[in-house]
Amino acid sequence: MVYHRHVKKTEHIYEFQNNVDTPPSRINIGYARVSTKEQEEELKRQIDFLELFLIKQGKPFKIISDIGSGIDYTKPGLNEVIKLISSNQVDTVYVLYKDRLVRFGVKLIEEFAKHHNTKIEVINQTIDKIDEEEFIEDILTIIQIFSNIFARKTNRNEEDIINKIVQRLID
Repeated sequence: MVYHRHVKKTEHIYEFQNNVDTPPSRINIGYARVSTKEQEEELKRQIDFLELFLIKQGKPFKIISDIGSGIDYTKPGLNEVIKLISSNQVDTVYVLYKDRLVRFGVKLIEEFAKHHNTKIEVINQTIDKIDEEEFIEDILTIIQIFSNIFARKTNRNEEDIINKIVQRLID
């Protein structure tokens, strides 16, 4: 088995191929994600598990990972997965937990993948993994986005809007 590794700042792409001479027509993708740099051990654990799982499949595969929020749709790894799906290169995308792909909008990505004859499989169906810190980060990001939009539309101070939102959540 040939092992090719390509690493960028916020994404890791590991490629595994059985036969170097014949390029695969469609591959499997393992996608791993954590929200923050402090969770790199968890990211490594996800990558290791995906690697073992995908080696057993016996088909060429790539493992693509990101460090970033589940509601950030601009992550390089996620965009690479979408690009590969849209070019009909992917048979199946594997994730350990449903929220690893994206926090919201999984159904949309599944529908998009279906139109390209790509399956999305969640390996661990029994547990939806939502780390408390990750969830809080996602909520804060959503509040930031909406307060920014509202502040621009109303010419109000964004910090005042955030404070009002927090106050409403506390009450």
